[in-house]
Amino acid sequence: MTESTSPEAVDSVEILEIMKMIPHRYPLLLVDRLIDVVPGVSATGIKNVTMNEPQFQGHFPDRPIMPGVMIVESMAQTAGVLVIKTLGAEEEGKHVLFMSIDNARFRKPVTPGDTMHVNVTVKQQRGAVWRFSGIVNVDGKKVAEADFSAMIVD
Repeated sequence: MTESTSPEAVDSVEILEIMKMIPHRYPLLLVDRLIDVVPGVSATGIKNVTMNEPQFQGHFPDRPIMPGVMIVESMAQTAGVLVIKTLGAEEEGKHVLFMSIDNARFRKPVTPGDTMHVNVTVKQQRGAVWRFSGIVNVDGKKVAEADFSAMIVD
């Protein structure tokens, strides 16, 4: 998408708007807010990790760590909201289905009390298929990264 046809950049997308855009709900809604949204280009998702989330009952009770798959899912949900913000309100409620996850790396554990900053950048878009790069930071330090692709479906 070219800059001249892209919707305007927005400061933030709040949780109620996110819930209109993607179908995920508790306990699998893994993005609380988006900031620095540039439709068709990039966005940063914010996920506040709290001890009362159900995954910590078993992963691991004596040392709670956010599962890597859920960190990658937060990247995908941030990307999904970015796609809907790019395409417009008529696309709200569509599903973002993973097609591939490549080069996933987990550098440091994410634990309750952390705030994940999920930076997602569009690498390519062809029709319903989108390719992204994601980096997750906590306290300014990279904790995870991955390249992934997804298809937008009804």
